Amino acid sequence: MEPRGTKRGAGKIEVAEPRNKLPRSAPSLPTDPALYSGPFPFYRRPSELGCFSLDAQRQYHGDARALRYYSPPPTNGQGPNFDLRDGYPDRYQPRDEELQEGLDHLLRWLLEHRGQLEGGPGWLAGAIVTWRGHLTKLLTTPYERQDGWQLAASRFQGTLYLSEVETPAARVQRLARPPLLRELMYMGYKFEQYMCADKPGGSPDPSGEVNTNVAFCSVLRSRLGNHPLLFSGEVDCRDPQAPSTQPPTCYVELKTSKEMHSPGQWRSFYRHKLLKWWAQSFLPGVPNVVAGFRNPEGFVCSLKTFPTMEMFEHVRNDRDGWNPSVCMNFCAAFLSFAQNTVVQDDPRLVHLFSWEPGGPVTVSVHQDAPYAFLPMWPQATWTSPILLATARTRSTPCRWGRRS
Repeated sequence: MEPRGTKRGAGKIEVAEPRNKLPRSAPSLPTDPALYSGPFPFYRRPSELGCFSLDAQRQYHGDARALRYYSPPPTNGQGPNFDLRDGYPDRYQPRDEELQEGLDHLLRWLLEHRGQLEGGPGWLAGAIVTWRGHLTKLLTTPYERQDGWQLAASRFQGTLYLSEVETPAARVQRLARPPLLRELMYMGYKFEQYMCADKPGGSPDPSGEVNTNVAFCSVLRSRLGNHPLLFSGEVDCRDPQAPSTQPPTCYVELKTSKEMHSPGQWRSFYRHKLLKWWAQSFLPGVPNVVAGFRNPEGFVCSLKTFPTMEMFEHVRNDRDGWNPSVCMNFCAAFLSFAQNTVVQDDPRLVHLFSWEPGGPVTVSVHQDAPYAFLPMWPQATWTSPILLATARTRSTPCRWGRRS
């Protein structure tokens, strides 16, 4: 997968490693976009290894029961007129964000499927395991001007695990989230309810509860540069009419945004919001983002499909726009930085990578609580039935950032 203008191989992207390799002892990593403007790096076409679901009580199930199916309204020349405020707050069950889960659900999937991985457990020993949302933040870092991040990293049996830590500033923002922002978050989930059915060919039912505990997650394998990746991300829906039935190319990402009425508003949308949409969908290989544009009263008046591989075209000639090569080169440089920094194989040892806009990525080293995030159950053995049962009942909350 690559933006237009890059060379495609047989299912792979033929590109060089970033030019700016850091010395092994580098204490920090710069984030200036100008440093990462080389050719687009190699990125292996993502392939789905499996999936899992989380139910209304946030319980894990190793199947696709939470998968929904894309069911857009008929195109009759009129707008969809979806009322995104309907059901708020009476039919809204938001996830408890105080119970931040780290990598637990992904580790549970990995525990159950480790022996079936192509290349065997040996492949995993050289891989990086994380959530798609954490990689998305890395991709957008060179252009981010508002929100910093922290990523905890630990190495166990050769594998590097990355798990986001909620920054103090993000926690303050979350706890002081204004009512309007809480309602806007609801609107995004409500849009999904209007656009998805429970079975292929079915009709959406927007009369039910919006429960954000429920999630369907795809588990994917890829490679960026020389870094094998195993990551998982939430999937909004599957398109039964997609040209290919092969995941992830049959998946669709759903988004909402406010209506725009001027070239300046569209320019800002392309520079900022579309960058995040691109990063989120390009990483797992989701081909299309369908956006619902809402008016000030909260009604969706129009729908527009943004093919992931064409998003860059909107900013290609904008000198204040973003560049996919910069995003991917920085991500590859960060992964090299992390691999070269976290050398000790110890799940209780945590390297905390921290970044604030305008500065470099820095590192601090910690032992055990509060930053250690790998639960005990995969550490003793990967195959013990006793530990597997422990995994199924583990619900201890820990202090980690949002999964996405």
